[in-house]
Amino acid sequence: MTHYNVLIIGAGPIGLSCGIIAKEAGISYKIIDKGALVNSIHDFPTNMKFFSSAEKLEIGNLPFTSLSVRPTKQEGLEYYRRVAQHYKLNLGLYEAFESVKRLRNDLGESLFTVVTSKEMYTCNHIINATGFYDSPVKMNIPGEELKKTSHYFTSAHHLFNQKVAVVGASNSAIDVALEAYRKGANVTLLVRGKEISEHVKYWVKPDIESRIAEGHIKVYYEADILEITDNHISFRSRDRLIKLENDFVYAMTGYQPNIELSEKLGIEMDDDTGYPKYQKTTMETTSPNVYLAGVVIGGLNTRQWFIENSKDHGNKIINHIKNKNESKKQSSYSYRVE
Repeated sequence: MTHYNVLIIGAGPIGLSCGIIAKEAGISYKIIDKGALVNSIHDFPTNMKFFSSAEKLEIGNLPFTSLSVRPTKQEGLEYYRRVAQHYKLNLGLYEAFESVKRLRNDLGESLFTVVTSKEMYTCNHIINATGFYDSPVKMNIPGEELKKTSHYFTSAHHLFNQKVAVVGASNSAIDVALEAYRKGANVTLLVRGKEISEHVKYWVKPDIESRIAEGHIKVYYEADILEITDNHISFRSRDRLIKLENDFVYAMTGYQPNIELSEKLGIEMDDDTGYPKYQKTTMETTSPNVYLAGVVIGGLNTRQWFIENSKDHGNKIINHIKNKNESKKQSSYSYRVE
């Protein structure tokens, strides 16, 4: 069984950043992820561009160069691969976290035993840097699990000459609607509210508004989705019950943190907002020696935190761990299961 001082869950940009800082501090670590390196970015739409500039997406001290102000998905993947290679990060990819047990000795010092899909580890500290993109907000309606229905979108070529319903009003939904329209799909946008979200990127909003005004993209406001079948989608819009012929549904209804993981780690959360309880100066949660890094700290409010305003989390965490390590006295006490 391998021991690390720090086990980092999540190989996204912030998880990688935590690994870099731990390595530079001389602290043993491993980064595990149930998917690929920066898996969320890998799952982004093929033609996506970041909202942030390349400089703001940098981690470590490695420059991120881009052909334009806003880097593309492919440039992002190239950059973070280069970061992982440059720093020779200790990665366990396609290695899912499964369970954890906390042990304590007579001095109250803790040690974790972590089981993954591939190995078992012991560690002194755990950093949850999993983000939220892996957990879509479900509509909880019949037909949501059909093959034609998806909460993710990569490309639109297969949508040519197809009847496509896009559920949502924010950036993801608008990007899907426009991309599908440009690839020859018959697009219907289903918006739960009374208008397109004010948070849509300022250079995209005029585009979708023009397509709607011209009738190229149909839209229904105050839409309440009722059911998806193999050939139709049914919804209520402003007291009208509507049933449309349909080939594909993209439910871009947002994403949320992995609540189950937080519960396994013993992190206290607000029931309504999903907001986890942690110390802002150290990022340590109510579960001792368990830390949060990145957008996961925003709970259900996924518009508050991004790569650029989360990069300092790693420094806070590793500095706190380093100080604890330096002040910790060596002991020969045995650990017991808590």
